[in-house]
Amino acid sequence: MEQTKPQGINQFFDETPVKHLVIKLGIPAMFAQFFNILYSIVDRIFVGRIPEVGDLSLASIGICAPALTAISAFAYMVGVGGASQMSIRLGQKDMEGAKKPVNNAFVMLVCISIAVTALALFFKEPLLYLLGCDDSMYPLASRYFTIYAAGTIFPLLGIGMNHFILAQGFSQAGMISVVIGALTNLILDPILIFVLDMGIEGAAVATVVAQAAMAVFTLWYLRRKKVPIRLEVGGYDFSVMKKIVLVGMMPFLITILDNGVVIILNASLRRYGGLDGTTYITCAAVIQSILTIVSCPAAGITQGCGTLYGYFYGAKETKKLDQTFTYVLWVCLAYIGGLQVLILLFPQAFAGLFLKDAAVMAVCVGCIRRFCLGLVGIAVQYAYVDGLTAMGKVRYALPLSLFRKTLYIILLITMPMFLPVENIFYAGSISDIIGASFTLVMFFSVVRKKLQLEMKQ
Repeated sequence: MEQTKPQGINQFFDETPVKHLVIKLGIPAMFAQFFNILYSIVDRIFVGRIPEVGDLSLASIGICAPALTAISAFAYMVGVGGASQMSIRLGQKDMEGAKKPVNNAFVMLVCISIAVTALALFFKEPLLYLLGCDDSMYPLASRYFTIYAAGTIFPLLGIGMNHFILAQGFSQAGMISVVIGALTNLILDPILIFVLDMGIEGAAVATVVAQAAMAVFTLWYLRRKKVPIRLEVGGYDFSVMKKIVLVGMMPFLITILDNGVVIILNASLRRYGGLDGTTYITCAAVIQSILTIVSCPAAGITQGCGTLYGYFYGAKETKKLDQTFTYVLWVCLAYIGGLQVLILLFPQAFAGLFLKDAAVMAVCVGCIRRFCLGLVGIAVQYAYVDGLTAMGKVRYALPLSLFRKTLYIILLITMPMFLPVENIFYAGSISDIIGASFTLVMFFSVVRKKLQLEMKQ
C-alpha cells in the first residue's frame, strides 16, 4: 500500500492489522534482498566458469568479500540508524522530527564514501593479504577489489537511502530499486566477463554499474512529490547524525565482526588444511554464498518490518509490538526452514552453482551439510535482535548478537586443534542453535519486561 500524504502514513500503520503489515512490508523487502544477493551470487557463478582460472578467481572473490561487506556496513549503519529514528518519530506523530534523519543520512553517506574509497585503495595490498590472500590470488583479487572500491559511493547511497523508502511504507518501490540493480548486473556479467573477455574485472565493472543504477533510482524516488518525507537540501544537524551513528553502530559492528569471522575461518583452513587449504577456502566461499541466499532475504524481512518495531514502540503499542516480533519470527522460520531442508537434501545442486571440478565439489558437499544443520536458528536472531535494533535498543540487541558471534569464533579457533579440519564447518550449526536458544531465554525472561516498563512511562 503506497502512501501519498504524511497523515496517511500514520493511518496506514494504525489501522492495518499487524499480520497484514508484516506481509505488506516484509515480503516485498524479502524479495528485494533476494534480488540484491544476485550481485555476489551471479558474480561468483560466472566467475567460477572462467576458463583455466575459474576456481582461483572464485577463491579471490571470497577473499575480497569481507572487505566489500565492510564497505556496505557503513550503508547499513546510516540506513538502519536513520530509519529507526524516522520510525520512532512517526509513531510519536512527530512529522517534523521524522524529516530530519533523511537529509543528514545523505550527507553522511557521501562523506563516508569518499573517506572509505581513499582508505581502501591506499591500503589495498596489506588489507587483501590480511584477509587471507596469497601470491597466486593477489593479481585477481587486486583487480576486482580496485574497481569495486572505486565505486563505493553507489552501494552506500543505494543501500543506505533505500531504508528511508521502506520506512515510509513504500515496500514495492524499495524492491524495484534493488531489482533494477540486480537485473543490470545479470545482463552485464556474461557480456563483460565472456563476450568482451574482461574476466574477473568484468564482474567488478558489472557490479559497480548495477549499484549505480540502484542508487540513481533510489535518490530519484526520494525526491518525488508523492513521498511524504522527501530528500531535500539543508537541515543538517550534528546531533541528529550522532543519534544515527549510535543506533546504526550495532549493525555496523556486527557486520565487521562477521568479516572477522570469515578472516578467522580462512586463516584456520589455511593453517590446518595443509595442501588442501585452498580447496577448503573455496568451499568456504561457496558456503558464504549459500549463507547469503539464506540470510539476506531474512534480513530483508526485518528491514521491511523495521519501521513497525520502531513505530509501535514510539506509539507505546505493547500488544502490536509483541505481535510484530511473533509474525516476523514465523515468516523468517518459514523461509529459512524451507531453504535448510532444500540445502540438506540437495547440497550437490547448490555446490554445482559455483563449482565445476568434481573433486572440489565432493569436498564442498560435506562442508555444506556440516554448516547448515542448525541454520534455522538464524531466524530467531533476525526477528528479535534486528527488531530490537530497529527500535534503537542497542543495549539489548548487542549482547544477544555478541554471544552467538563469540561462541562461533571460539569454536573456529579451537575445533581444528582437536578434530579434522573439515569439522570446523560444524561451528556454524552449533553457534546458530545455542545462540537462538540464548536469545529466546533472555528476551522473554528479561528484555521483554524492560520494554514493557519503558513503554508505560
